[in-house]
Amino acid sequence: MPRDATDTRIAVLGLGYVGLPLALALARNRFDVTGFDTSTATVNALREGRDPNGEVSDDAVAASSVTYTHTAADLAGCSVFIIAVPTPITDAKAPDLNPILNACATIAPHLTDGALVILESTVYPGVTEEVCGPALAAGSGLEPGRQIKLAYSPERVNPGDAEHSMENVVKIIAAQDAETLARVEAIYAPVVKAGLHRASSIATAEAAKVIENTQRDLNIALVNEFSLIFSRLGLDTLEVLEAAGTKWNFLPFRPGLVGGHCIGVDPYYLTYRAEQMGYHPQVILAGRRINDQMGAHVAQMLVKAMLSRDIGVRGARVLVLGYTFKENCADTRNTKVADIVSELAAYSVSVDVYDPWVGTDRLSLEHHVNGIETLENGTYDAVVVAVGHQEFVEMGSDALRKLGKPGAVLFDIKGVFGKSGSDLRL
Repeated sequence: MPRDATDTRIAVLGLGYVGLPLALALARNRFDVTGFDTSTATVNALREGRDPNGEVSDDAVAASSVTYTHTAADLAGCSVFIIAVPTPITDAKAPDLNPILNACATIAPHLTDGALVILESTVYPGVTEEVCGPALAAGSGLEPGRQIKLAYSPERVNPGDAEHSMENVVKIIAAQDAETLARVEAIYAPVVKAGLHRASSIATAEAAKVIENTQRDLNIALVNEFSLIFSRLGLDTLEVLEAAGTKWNFLPFRPGLVGGHCIGVDPYYLTYRAEQMGYHPQVILAGRRINDQMGAHVAQMLVKAMLSRDIGVRGARVLVLGYTFKENCADTRNTKVADIVSELAAYSVSVDVYDPWVGTDRLSLEHHVNGIETLENGTYDAVVVAVGHQEFVEMGSDALRKLGKPGAVLFDIKGVFGKSGSDLRL
């Protein structure tokens, strides 16, 4: 494939945090790119030059040559299809492959002999070849491995992190054969300046991706368990970690809420596959149980602190600052702040949520919480800094305290203000 690839049309399916930056980067490198998303609102916003997720600048969207569509027929004529759709979990903590299967069903009628399909979504080892392959074959009548070539190149996007952008992080690529791997390399090499890592097989690449976040999940689970223990001992966890961190090989993880589309989800993909193979994981699932309970633990800590100050809990007003799964981004997928709000509601607490990155309509319609647009001083019995958005950091702890009534509790979950800047922290 020539570097300018002027004879190649690439379709990117899924125009979220992964797909949109990829589509724009491919277009900047002279590829003919069609961006497809099932959301009419997303496509319309992109056509107007706006990224509805706020991750890419409006100027970059408006200047791009990407063609945006929600019509599957517009995929006809593409020879490369990159699937970058979400891979969530069900309520039973099992992989939900429906977004991937729907993407396969969308592109299958438009596949021709020699088409290349690259999956970027996080999956367990085997999905690309054992799930996508048959789905594509059923919808196209073409044979995977011979008429349809399969490849895998997992995303490593970190929303809100401009430093570790797609171009600046080494990208794993894998394919069914050497010839296909060369095609994949020709697509990604001009885009990813940090370089490519060629995995020996698609399953190896799938496994590598799924353990990246599983490892981080377990490390955070360990310090979260430290926090659960130290709170009972009356110790400040961050002070303990600071002291332990003076040792050269102590890892600098901190306790916190573990949500989002990756860290809180990916381990279940690996454990699902392990159980299919007859192995019941113990450490990974134990870590997940710890991290899944932290939202409720935060709420219970707050209730105890309020009671210790003779603040009546039933009917109390609590302000939760931040609702996204991490700071400085608009992504609310699998946010564990929801667990805090839900647990406080179980105590008959009235909760307001303020997040400058998330509109009140989204908070109300998508998440069913009481989002507010403005902050008023002297209103609340407790203030919880749930997400360390830069806006809250710049306000400072003194300004945040003023949002509460005299004697109100300030809970800085992230520990961004230091011990003296709050009443509680994990």
